Amino acid sequence: MTREAGPREGLDERAVLLAAGLADLAVSTVSTGLGIVRGLLRRSDAAEVAAEAERDLEARGRLLLDRYASPPPAHLEVLARHVLARRAGHDG
Repeated sequence: MTREAGPREGLDERAVLLAAGLADLAVSTVSTGLGIVRGLLRRSDAAEVAAEAERDLEARGRLLLDRYASPPPAHLEVLARHVLARRAGHDG
């Protein structure tokens, strides 16, 4: 069931297919999430599970901030230090 389409029709069709696929993924993710939540609410140790999930989220947040919050060294500063180190090596 292939058909030849012009460039414009191909882009429109791809956009519709991508949107439909994304919508299907969202619906299945939400329904899976609801099933997990229902299962958690039936557990007797729900408070412990929630506390563990909170600790896990805090640890993930800490890792993310450690990875992205500290800015990388300035490029020109790194180059200047490299030049100074070379000069010190040639002078000595």
